[in-house]
Amino acid sequence: MFIHIGNDLSVLKSSVTAVIDLETVLPSQKYISEFINSEDEQGRLQYVTDDIPKSLVITDDKTYVCSLSASLILNRLSSGENY
Repeated sequence: MFIHIGNDLSVLKSSVTAVIDLETVLPSQKYISEFINSEDEQGRLQYVTDDIPKSLVITDDKTYVCSLSASLILNRLSSGENY
């Protein structure tokens, strides 16, 4: 099954390893910035939005920067439906 993560992009549910809420990670922002930079340098970072990013969706092979909230994405992951 797939979930929609924004801008007509869907990812395989089973490939999602983490969803990070960028609105609440301020205490560890340095580590998140380092992670994002590392993913970008390795060519594994994809921006799904031009808006203010709200979440990171980390899959087996890519990291997506999304404007959808982490809670919405997590709800879609826990649902048995395709979104």
